[in-house]
This record gives sequence, C-alpha cells and structure tokens, in this order.
Amino acid sequence: MVEVWLPYGNTEVCVRIPTANLLDVIEPKKIDAAKNPQTEIKNALENPLGVKRLAEMVKPGTKIAIVLRDSGISTNQMIISTLLEEMGSTGVRNEDVTIIVAYDPLRTFSSQQTLPILGEDLSARLRVIRHSCKADGQINVGKTSRGIEVHLNKLFTEADVKILAGTIEPHPIAGYTGGREMILPGVASLDSIMKVFQLGIDERAKRGILEGNPVHEEMVDAAGLVQADFALNIVRDSQFDVVKAFAGDVDKTFEKSVMLAEEIYKVPIENRADMVFISPGGSFFDKTFQEASICLDGALEVAKKGKGVALIAECMSGYGDKKFFEALSRFSNPKDLKKHLERKFSVSGLMAYRLMIVPQQVNLVIVSIMPDYYVSRVFRMKTARTANEAYHLLADTVGTRGKVSFIPYGNLTIPFVKP
Repeated sequence: MVEVWLPYGNTEVCVRIPTANLLDVIEPKKIDAAKNPQTEIKNALENPLGVKRLAEMVKPGTKIAIVLRDSGISTNQMIISTLLEEMGSTGVRNEDVTIIVAYDPLRTFSSQQTLPILGEDLSARLRVIRHSCKADGQINVGKTSRGIEVHLNKLFTEADVKILAGTIEPHPIAGYTGGREMILPGVASLDSIMKVFQLGIDERAKRGILEGNPVHEEMVDAAGLVQADFALNIVRDSQFDVVKAFAGDVDKTFEKSVMLAEEIYKVPIENRADMVFISPGGSFFDKTFQEASICLDGALEVAKKGKGVALIAECMSGYGDKKFFEALSRFSNPKDLKKHLERKFSVSGLMAYRLMIVPQQVNLVIVSIMPDYYVSRVFRMKTARTANEAYHLLADTVGTRGKVSFIPYGNLTIPFVKP
C-alpha cells in the first residue's frame, strides 16, 4: 500500500491505495525559492523593466495609490514595506499613500479577510481600504473593444502615481492573476465586472489560457483605458514561498511573470487516470464549497471520461453565498442554468454552472465537513465521510485495478496531457 497526503483546511488527510494503482502525483514544479525574498523584491524595484525607477516617479506630495492583491499577510507585508522603502528615500510621506485592496469576485464574503491585512504596524501607519465594487462615485474611463463601459475606483483614477502589486498565479477564468486583473475586477464597478465575467461562460476562459481568452482580452482593454505607472509582480511556489519578483512596466512585468509561472504551474501528464483525487490546496482555497469547486477543471483534464473524481476540501465556512446555493438548488441541468445566466448573470452562478458540468463528465464524490443535507439532497451530489471511503466508493465503479492520480494543489496546478 502507498499513502498520499492531501491538504484539507489547515491540516492534511491521507489516502491509502495499492502501490500498483498509483499513476502519478501531479503538482507544481519544485523550484528554488529566493534565499531572501525581501532582497529579491528590492532588487526588482531597483532594476525595473521598461520604465524608470519608482523612486524617480514620486516626490513629496505625490498622491500614490497602490492596488494590492491580497496574497496573505506575509507576502502583503513584504510587498508594501519594500515599496515604501523605495519611495521613502524621496521624501514621500505615509499620508500620501493609499493602499486599495483589490476586489476578488471568486472569493465569497466569508473568506474576505477583515482589515488589517498588513499587520498592526503597517495598518496603523497607512490608509488601507478594501475596494467596494458597489460604491457610488466611480469614474467612467471609457469602453472596451466589446463595448463594455468601465467604471473604476475614484481614488485610483485620480492618483498621481498608480501602482499594481501582487502575485501571479493560475486564475480559473482569466488565465492568470495579477497585472491587468488588479484593475478589472480589482478596482472596477460591479456592473463592469459582471459584464466582463459573463464572457467566462466561453470555454476558452480557463486556467492558464491567455490567448483567445475573452475575459483576459477585456481585462487588457480595461487596463489600457487608465495608465497604471508601475507594477510589482511576485511569483511563488505551491508553498507560497517567493521565487522571483518582477517590477516596472505593467505589460512587460506581466509577460515575464507569466513565463516563469507557466514553468512552475503547468504540468504535463502522460496518461489520463481512472480515478483522480484533487484538493484545492488547503485553507486559503477551501474555506467554502463554492471556492473549493473552482479547482475541478484540473481534474477534468486528468480523468478519463465517465470515470471517478474525488474533491477533498474541508469547507469550514459551508457552501458559499446565496446565489451559488440558489443556482445549484434551483437548476438540475447546466444548459438551463446557462440560459438563466445569459439573462441574469452572477459570478456565483457561473461558478455553480462550472461545477454542474463536472458530474456530467465524471463520477464526482465530495469529501468535506458540510452536512450531507446540502451536498447530497440539495445539490444532488455524492458524498463520502473520508478520503479513503471515497476511494472505495469509486473503486466499486471503476474497478479495483483502476489507476489513480492525485492533485494536492488543484488551484495552483494546470495539468495537460502531452500531445
């Protein structure tokens, strides 16, 4: 027998299978992390791509807006403290700087961290706000090529120097996070976000895909309507350790960052599996069923059609938000939900639609702490109490000799079958 451990909330769970049944463990490439991440970020700021140093762009009295993608308190602190150090040498005061925490429509309300997200010291010194996509007074900056009007945060649009800062990671709809994604949806209005994310119904809007991805293309257009002056992108490994930092021109840093991210997160596989066990990657990704289910696109890339997939996700905060619940409980056919989303769109509804597609292609089993009432009765999906019970349930359908693949970090893994 062989044991494979999968992240589950703040802990791990073990799956025991016969050694002969193990096909592979699919995870991001192990790559050396930066020996000193703060120094790595500092070096990137001192050697920007395509623009002059940030220290040359600012002076005392310059109004500075930093859009920060919330990537965990440790990374947030490193990013902001290093940016402040770079600008502080020019006489920029703390009161000249506003940190705008970017809005993420894929995270449910229960998973949104409450301020402070920078630790007590930085939060006490700086003005930190979380962008509200429903706030009044947002600025119309123009239309995208598809005619979508873009309204953005007033503090951001009126700043003298606009900085985008955050991590580059796989995004299940936009391809990758970071860069333009920090403008839309990061500091955009709800209406603009909904109209762009409605394009996420398109099958080309998927994890790791930029070319031909309509959501990514609209984000690029939106970013072109307002000139961000500087970007700081961080690429991390699956353990959230900083590997490399890129700073400078928004487009050039995004391109460089994605090239490295693809080396880490894109994983070729030889053969599809009879059974796939997938975890979103632990507590940062599996607080709700709504968020945890996002990773299942990766399982569909690996599993044979009609075979078995087990989602291993704690879901400590339950099923997610009201619209996600309503979509899953009201519609039993994804085609009907798709028609509904074309008339009345919501990102939560889109996430429900993507989840509903999965059981039509594979035999899906859910392992979580959610009551069976929600998963089996309301959502009409199979459940198991433990990961090992899920294995035996799936083995009954695919056979005891079925080959098994494991994906421990589903949100950060882009598996693909070699041509």
